[in-house]
Amino acid sequence: MSFRRVIVFLAFLCVPFSALAQEGVDPSKWVKPEFSGRPLEGLRVALDIGHNRLKPGAMSARGVPELSFNTATARVMAGVLEKAGATVIPVNFDGTVTSLAERPELATKEKADVFISIHHDSVNDKYLRKWTHAGVERDHADNFRGYSVFTSSKNAKPEVSRALALQVGSALYEAGLRPTLHHAEPIQGENRPLLDERTGVYEFSDLVVLKSAKLPAILLECGVIIHREEELLVQRPDYQELIAHALVKALVEVFPAGKREKKGLMKLLGR
Repeated sequence: MSFRRVIVFLAFLCVPFSALAQEGVDPSKWVKPEFSGRPLEGLRVALDIGHNRLKPGAMSARGVPELSFNTATARVMAGVLEKAGATVIPVNFDGTVTSLAERPELATKEKADVFISIHHDSVNDKYLRKWTHAGVERDHADNFRGYSVFTSSKNAKPEVSRALALQVGSALYEAGLRPTLHHAEPIQGENRPLLDERTGVYEFSDLVVLKSAKLPAILLECGVIIHREEELLVQRPDYQELIAHALVKALVEVFPAGKREKKGLMKLLGR
C-alpha cells in the first residue's frame, strides 16, 4: 500500500467519514476547456448510458431515476464529441440493453476505439435521511457530492484505460469541479482504491462493464443525485457541457491525432 493511500485510510478511521464531504463547487469559477477545429477526427467513441428501463439505477433526492440523468447528460456529451470530430457510437441510448457485458461487446462490434459509461451517483444507505418534496417523503443525503472516475486493471487495455481515467479526472478538476471520495470509505460496498485522491480516480477491478471490455474503458459518475443541491446542478446544461468538454480534452491527450491517423493508415494497408 502506498504512503499516500495509508494516510487517506487513516484519515477515514480517525474522523467521521461525513466530515470529509466535499464542499459545493462555485459555477463562477468553472473554466470550460475549449477546442478548435475537430481534434477528435477519426476517433470512434462508444458512449454508454448506464442502467436500463427495467433497472433504472439510483433514485435522486426528488425521486427521479438515474437513467434519466444518464440519458440527458450522454446526449449532450454526444453532441460535443461529434462537434470535436469524433464518431459517437451510442450504446443503450434507448435504455433497453440489460446485460452489462453486452455493452462493450456492442462497442467492439462497431469498431469503437474507446468505451465510456455514463452514470450518476448515490451513497451508502447509512447516510440517507428523510425529507418531504412535493408532498412526498423521500430519501436524501447531503454528505457527499462531486464526480468520480473508475477504471479496471482487469480490462484488456488496462494501461490506456488507466491513463484515460487519470486524464478525465484531471480535466474535470482543472475545469473547476471537485470529486467525491466516499467510494474509498472502508465499508461494505465501497472500499475502492484511490489512484488519485486529488482528482477522484478509482480502481474498480471487477466492475463488469469495464473488466469485460476488449477496448480501453472507463466509467464516469457525473455527480451525486441523492444530494439535493447536486441533483439540480447536474441538470444544468452548462454543467453537462463542462463535463463534455473536459472529456474531449482528456481524449485528445490519450488518443493524439497522429496515432489515430497511423492506425487508420495501417488498417487501410491491411497491417
